[in-house]
Amino acid sequence: MGRYRPPAPKSSPYITRSGYDRMDNELTALWKRRAEVTRAVTAAAAEGDRSENAEYIYRKKELRGIDRRIRYLQKRLPELTIVEAAPSDPTRVFFGAWVKLEDEQGEEHVYRVVGSDEIDVDKRYVSMDAPLARALFKKQSDDELEITTPKGTSWYVIVDVQYGDDLPY
Repeated sequence: MGRYRPPAPKSSPYITRSGYDRMDNELTALWKRRAEVTRAVTAAAAEGDRSENAEYIYRKKELRGIDRRIRYLQKRLPELTIVEAAPSDPTRVFFGAWVKLEDEQGEEHVYRVVGSDEIDVDKRYVSMDAPLARALFKKQSDDELEITTPKGTSWYVIVDVQYGDDLPY
């Protein structure tokens, strides 16, 4: 008997060109990896009793994970809208913007507003569905923000807004 999980809210369908290419390359690589794992499952199955065959059990589990990711990518990629053009007003924050913020302590933070499929903490990519990004939309330099998150309320000032794939700061 499984536990009921309500469906996740639909995430925004926007993505940058580089993010789309990365996901498409991942799908291609997964198909190649799937062929390798399928051969390994076949070889492990030929060894005999499958109920006590650790190699067979492990490879079947790996194959399920690969199939799940392939299924997700095949459904998600056609839904996505690639955003390549900069907005008509590049002084305001929209999708794809690099935003430099200053917090209450005077520390600067840089984030890029991207789609939900591209979130990457190391690259400082934040989802456009996140509270921070929603508060930033349509704001411009020198605007002040109050952002309420589960950790509490924070105040920021927008220092700069730029567009492009590479980190401008």
